[in-house]
Amino acid sequence: MNAARQDQSVRPHPWLLPTIAIVLLALNLRAAVGSLGVLLDPVSDDLGLNPAVAGALTTLPVLCFAGFGAFSPQLVRWAGLNRTAFGLLVVAAAGLAVRAVVSSGVAFVALTVVALAAAAVGNVILPALAKQHLPEHVSVISAISGAALMGGAALSSGLTVPIAHAVTDGSGDSWRAGLGAWAILALAAALPWIPMLRHDVHVSVSTPHTRIGMRQVAHSPMAWALAASFGVQSSQAYAQFGWFPSILDDAGLSPSSAGAMLGILSAVGIPVSLSLPTLIRRAGDRPVLPWMFALATIGGWLGVLLSPTAAPILWSALLGFGGGMFPWCLTMIGRRSATVDGTAALSGFVQGIGYSIAAIGPFGVGLLHGATGGFDAAIYALIGGGVLMGIVGTLVVRGGTLESELAGP
Repeated sequence: MNAARQDQSVRPHPWLLPTIAIVLLALNLRAAVGSLGVLLDPVSDDLGLNPAVAGALTTLPVLCFAGFGAFSPQLVRWAGLNRTAFGLLVVAAAGLAVRAVVSSGVAFVALTVVALAAAAVGNVILPALAKQHLPEHVSVISAISGAALMGGAALSSGLTVPIAHAVTDGSGDSWRAGLGAWAILALAAALPWIPMLRHDVHVSVSTPHTRIGMRQVAHSPMAWALAASFGVQSSQAYAQFGWFPSILDDAGLSPSSAGAMLGILSAVGIPVSLSLPTLIRRAGDRPVLPWMFALATIGGWLGVLLSPTAAPILWSALLGFGGGMFPWCLTMIGRRSATVDGTAALSGFVQGIGYSIAAIGPFGVGLLHGATGGFDAAIYALIGGGVLMGIVGTLVVRGGTLESELAGP
């Protein structure tokens, strides 16, 4: 690690290459999700996937992010941070490329899991990479990478179908070109990591007694509050991605307008993420931001509940602003840990628990919709989730660092 820092000190802009590498990594972490979502019907038809399997594909991201993300800190200790980043991009590229050419539904699902497993590791190591390479600018790089992650989701959702039709001229198995194209982006994102492989960081290899494991993190009240914040917000996000257009369509908006509102919701999150460093600096140690995100979420859902067609753009924008809780949580992972080892462990714990909670959102909305025949009960539940965002976010702001809590009084 000292060699890496000495090497950086003699380069004119030591921050430039790590910044580019981290942002490109973030840009790839939702390609496997966004690209498949818009082509699920033709993929299912061509590969003969039954509705149950097709439905399972929509829940795989949350399950993979929760399951595989928990093993990321151990992987980093074995392989190193930079090698892990490089390796996951290569694995993601392989999964994305090969799943685009297989003719078996089982193989397609398995390769989707491979790509999502790589993304799960990337989710967890992003805060640790920011802490290692840009320790004095954690908030800034976390905000930029959060915006890149959201931008990657929007790009993969918006460009996959046009790419598919452009490559195949609208005929044949057009979905294959659309899905496979994202492997190129993953390979391109792996290139900036190659020069950094010789100066890798094996977290805590020199002092094994300082390693922080999942069981130790579980003794931190702040870690549980941050995991709950991440989980409640992610639950909101996946409920919105899965059901928001249907809710608006059910309320009387046209399907095209309802889909456009989801696009607005997603787009608002990008400038919110980029403005986070300034917002965090101004908020200081007060729980202003989590309550701003919570109140925006509550206001958006109240608007959808009481008058969905009166100002759908406003309701969508409010919900999109409330989604700023996601990059805020990523930033807090870095700010609430004092070491790279602590950041990696806290990130694995928060995202492992958080994505497990996230599955409740879309599943719960579907369950309540099926039980009541409408969406009102589900919206009330989502409003309650908005209140919970503010409460658990307050606990995060008032907590100490992971290392200080584990050290005790």
